[in-house]
Amino acid sequence: MNRNELIASVAGSAGISKADAASAIDSVLGTISNTLAAGEEVRLVGFGTFGVANRAASIGRNPRTGEAIQIAAATRPKFKAGKALKDAVNK
Repeated sequence: MNRNELIASVAGSAGISKADAASAIDSVLGTISNTLAAGEEVRLVGFGTFGVANRAASIGRNPRTGEAIQIAAATRPKFKAGKALKDAVNK
């Protein structure tokens, strides 16, 4: 499912216009992004938890030349699925 299909599905199930659904989806995703950028997590009971994980700097290898390269430390988003979502997928 792509973004437009998600908007159409939300609009249909909620009985709202596609423009309102797009606005709501953009608002939810923006809020999740901003919360993660602040280093906090977002818990949606039954769905899952969005959080951030810190990845330490490391040394990697260029597969073609074998040359060592420095991989910078980074903060990555992560998602842990909740029980209800796991059960729905494994139905």
